[in-house]
Order: sequence, then structure tokens, then C-alpha cells
Amino acid sequence: MSASLIETLRALVGHDQVLQGEGLEAYEVDWRKRYRGRALAVVRPGHADEVAAVVRACLAAGVTVVPQGGNTGLVGGGVPDASGTQILLSLTRLNRIREIDADNLTLTAEAGCILQTLQEAAAARELLFPLSLAAEGSCTIGGNLATNAGGTQVLRYGNARELCLGLEAVTAAGDVWHGLSGLRKNNTGYDLRDLLIGSEGTLGIITAATLKLYPAPASIVTALAACPSVEAAVGLLNLARTRLGAGLTGFELMGRFALSLVERHFPQLPRPLAPAPWTVLLELAGTDSENQERDRLGSTLEAALEQGLVNDAAVAESIAQSRALWHLRESIPLAQSEEGLNIKHDIALPISAIPGFVDRMAAELERAAPGGRVVCFGHLGDGNLHYNLQGPEGESASAFLAQHEAAINALVYDEVQRLAGSISAEHGIGELKREELAQRGSPVGLGMMRAIKHALDPGGLMNPGRVI
Repeated sequence: MSASLIETLRALVGHDQVLQGEGLEAYEVDWRKRYRGRALAVVRPGHADEVAAVVRACLAAGVTVVPQGGNTGLVGGGVPDASGTQILLSLTRLNRIREIDADNLTLTAEAGCILQTLQEAAAARELLFPLSLAAEGSCTIGGNLATNAGGTQVLRYGNARELCLGLEAVTAAGDVWHGLSGLRKNNTGYDLRDLLIGSEGTLGIITAATLKLYPAPASIVTALAACPSVEAAVGLLNLARTRLGAGLTGFELMGRFALSLVERHFPQLPRPLAPAPWTVLLELAGTDSENQERDRLGSTLEAALEQGLVNDAAVAESIAQSRALWHLRESIPLAQSEEGLNIKHDIALPISAIPGFVDRMAAELERAAPGGRVVCFGHLGDGNLHYNLQGPEGESASAFLAQHEAAINALVYDEVQRLAGSISAEHGIGELKREELAQRGSPVGLGMMRAIKHALDPGGLMNPGRVI
């Protein structure tokens, strides 16, 4: 049966686009190197009709399908299992920008388009596509939508869901849903677009999307600020929101140890401020000149200094300096990877609850795993923390995970749940958090999710073992 299916797939998409054998690690191992699988074959269709034909062939053969974009996910949602029986469907050849409608402020692109390519295409028309992630040079817009990615500008523009107006997708039956639309208002029944966004390929395969664009800001100004505590950082956020309004597009929090890892593994990166308990990166995008916006941001930081919310600050004087500041922030996950495996938490909390959470958890984790090193950073402006724990220096990272991960997860997630937060803010559920969701999710909500899954994918063809 498998040989027959392979020949069918080669006839559908071309012999060279069905990959088997050795050399498939780029598809079969996740970005964190935590999940490793083995695919029956990697299939690379070139357009939506080929995706649909592949799905129909797999359905007829009773073979499950794992969709994959740039394979930059962090929860094990886009690699095959170890059975060697699944088809990994790579969408990287669906990489065309179909249309930019400047009057309607929309861009329509296929799922395999690299996020940075979309940003650059919009910028070439003096427009802005604001979704921005550390992995934007390799992640794809289909994966961004399938996981409802967040990033650094959610504070102003929202998650990927808020940036999408319409979708084209292939269903589990192998039909193409032509739901591309550039309409801001469309009340015609259930919102199938929102159902597919964030579903992680378990309900259908996104093949194209129509996305919102914005006028490019006249100027962008970036600054770093050293704060004595998380409480002070929240105070700075409130002050910045009051004084800068909607122009505040980024507000990132970085703990001392998180930045020390960057300094250890990437010592060539400049550090404009001395190490502080907490460092905040602020970004202001405005309609006035760069000098005027820099003055606005500078005066806000001066007020914060007077109020004791900030101990020191540095405002970027050029685009190059601004990029260097962002590079510090975006290098934290890479530095963690260099340091070794760690216990990751992508959590969301009410902003008002974050200072207490950070203080309490630091003490709890030291008692539970002495010597563990907290790597705390994230998007404080929208309440999303990447709250991770690195093992003690010099000890085996894998042994630390094996001994402590379950207990540490329980401690962190219990507190998140007590504070009415979420165990997944922007990375999704995938395989990593599936059992946590099953234990902690609303029974009614989980029942509704299972009913939707059964209705749209009764054969369990689409990315099984993920989410629910």
C-alpha cells in the first residue's frame, strides 16, 4: 500500500517533489531538537490543487498527514511521529505573493511565504505588515496563522488572527475552501477563518491568506531602560501607554540572567546599559519626524527616572542602533539554545499579576530545583512571558529535564491557572502541551473542540496527536 501511495503522490506533484530515505532531518526534527520522527515521505506540492490531491490520496490510503511550514515551531506540532507511516506535507513551494492591493491595504500570499518576504514586499510599497518574530527570516505565514503567532507588536496590532481577513484552505476531505477576502466587515455565518487560525493543522491545511497592511510609520524610535523590579517595569508600561498612546508598538521585558546568556554566547553584541535586574526595550512608531518622536520617548523616560521606575536609559540614535537593541532581545532564545535544553513556558497573565508571579515563582523554583536558573523575558506589553528554567551550570541539561520538568511544569501552570492566565500564549499546544490542556482546559470547551475535530476530520487524518 505504501509503495502504491508513493507512486500516486509522485504522479500528482512530480517525482522530485516526493522525498524519501536519508537526509530528511530538516523536516523530521523540530527547531528545539526535542522531537524527532520519521516520515514515510516528504511531499512538496506547488499549489493548492496539488495539496488537495495529496490529501485525497492519503485519505483513500488511510495515511495521516502532518503539515509543515518553516519548521520553526516550539511545541512539537509540525514533525512526524516515529512510526514511519505519516506523510509530511511541506508547504514551502507555495511561496508566491498573489496580490498587493494598496487601496484596500491588503496583501494576499501563499502559505509558504517567508514572513520577512511579506514584510519586505509591503515595505517596498511604503506599507507595513506588522507581524514580527525572532524567526521571521525562516518561519512561514501559513505556520504563523496555524499557530496564531504573536511576536513583538501584539501590543498595537494584535496576534496573527487580528491581521488575517481571509483564507484559502484544504479540508480533511481534500476540498479547497476559497475563503480569501479583503473585507473588513463580513457577517455571513460562522467564522471559518478564525476556526482554522490557531488550529495547528488539525482541522485543515492553510494554503493562502489575505492579510491586513498599514501605512508605514513616518518614524520608529527604540530605547532600552534599566528597571529595578518587574513592578517598576509595569509602572513604566503604564506611563508609556499614557504618554505615547497607540504609538507604543513594542514593550519587551528581559531579566538579568536572560541577557547574561546573550553576553556569554554572543559577546560581539553591544550592551549600551550596565546589567540591571530587569531591562525593558520600548519602541515608538509615530507620524511625526524622527527627532520629534525621539523627544517624546526621551521625555517619557526622563519622567520615569524622576519617578524611580527607571535607573538608566539609552535611546537609539540611528536605524543601526535600533536594530542592535532588537538584536539583543531576539538573541535570547538562540542563547538559550546554545546553553542547552531547558524547561520552557510560554504563558499569558493579566499584566497586573506579573510582578507577584515572578517574585513568588523565583522562590518556589529555587526550593523545587536548587540551582536552577530562571530565564524570564517576553512581551510585557501584552502580558506574555517566556518563563523558562535552565539547569544548574555544569550539570547535564537532559538529566535536569528528566528529573524536574514534570514538577516544575506543575508549579508554574498551577500558579498561572490560579491567576486566570493561559498555559500557551503564542506558541500553541502541539504535542508538548496536549496533556496539560486535557487536564487543565474547560471540560465544556474541550468537548466542543472534540466535536469540531470530529465534524471536520472524522477520519483523524490531519496532524493527529496534536492539540487534542
